[in-house]
Amino acid sequence: MKRVLVTGAGGFVGARVMQQLAGRWELLTLPRGMLATAGREEILAAVQKLHPDAIVHTAALSDTGYCEAHPEESYRANVEVPVWVAEGAKTAGTKLVAFSSDQVYAGLQAPGPFDEETPLSPANVYGRHKLEAEQRVLDRLPETVLLRATWLYDLPSYGLPVRGNLPLNLWQAALRREPVRFSCRDYRGVTYVRQAVENLLSALALPGGVYNFGSENDTDMYTTAQHFCAAMGITPPLEKADWPRSLLMDTRKAQAGGLYFDTTTAGIRRCLQDYGLTALL
Repeated sequence: MKRVLVTGAGGFVGARVMQQLAGRWELLTLPRGMLATAGREEILAAVQKLHPDAIVHTAALSDTGYCEAHPEESYRANVEVPVWVAEGAKTAGTKLVAFSSDQVYAGLQAPGPFDEETPLSPANVYGRHKLEAEQRVLDRLPETVLLRATWLYDLPSYGLPVRGNLPLNLWQAALRREPVRFSCRDYRGVTYVRQAVENLLSALALPGGVYNFGSENDTDMYTTAQHFCAAMGITPPLEKADWPRSLLMDTRKAQAGGLYFDTTTAGIRRCLQDYGLTALL
């Protein structure tokens, strides 16, 4: 059984890795809160001491608005820490799988979908830091697998941390009868996090490089929100906006490596079935 160190084990993705893959990997963690304060040498020493077969780096500061307002915190969490983790992995001879983001595609004017070779110039702090982290991590450890993840979601469950995501936002809007706005010219994939976690088993065997990671989507976000509402049997007041963006990703490279995702629309049905909410389907 592989010994896998999970960074960010208390976060949205990391906690689900710990819950979902227990028994299939021997899961290791760093002391709680360590990455928030530790320096390079401390992180390298911790990786050396644990000497895992692999590291899954999920730790990040992923609130794009917060990163925009606090760029120094974002830089440390989203650039410096993953670089230090990569250096630790290199020293220990350990495989590294690290999460990046579809936000690296923010600011592109073309409609997409974009592949991993698309020239990039991210439009926000978070996207710029994620792109810099990709480049610097690969410079240090070319065997690293970097996963450009879409917007991830889950339902509140198992006592695990949950954050604002598409179905949760829609559910809350329906309960409160508060309008929620989506643009008819905004395009992105939205992915059920438990399917993303399951795909980590295959991602660990991928050759080093960058991979678009998540569900594809052929509808705008207003239409996507309508599909999610229909699947969940809710009717929040949806309002149309008209601002353009495309974060659509071409996932053929990941598919060729054995990774599989439902489409965005099919993913919410899988999620509801997993939680026994089939009466809504």
